[in-house]
Amino acid sequence: MSLYDDAVLVLKGYEDQEELRQAYLEHLERHPDGLWKACSAGHITASAMVVDPERGRVLLTLHRKIRMWLQMGGHCEPGDATLAAAALREATEESGITGLTLLPGGPVRLDRHHTPCAWHLDVQYAALAPGGAVEAISDESLDLRWYPYEEVAGVADESVVRLLAATRARL
Repeated sequence: MSLYDDAVLVLKGYEDQEELRQAYLEHLERHPDGLWKACSAGHITASAMVVDPERGRVLLTLHRKIRMWLQMGGHCEPGDATLAAAALREATEESGITGLTLLPGGPVRLDRHHTPCAWHLDVQYAALAPGGAVEAISDESLDLRWYPYEEVAGVADESVVRLLAATRARL
């Protein structure tokens, strides 16, 4: 199965945010290259909110280009077999944490936002950090920091706050 086929199946199986979900599916129908950064009409991206539920905290990255505190995530790559694999790869690369696992049940949210390269149609997952996880800043980040759940709204925008709420509801 191709990444494109996986994306369509994941989105068809996602049971929330009906209008946005349908917009993602229509985007893929109109743009067979709609998973790739080269698609200037926008592209599907994959991200993951890295959480440590035992300590009630979330790991955010201060994105180098956007200069905002965000979850880990980014563009799909040809080696990604699934959207979930893309989200897990991005979370691992950007957090430096090995042994992350995605929460079961598929994506926790969808979020469409404009970035310097194009519209991102983000498929958002949640990743659990293993006990004793140690983060390491990647080239894509200015900083990485663990925030208690209750402090996220003070540093991040509403899309991150919504993703955290959806993640916590799934825990």
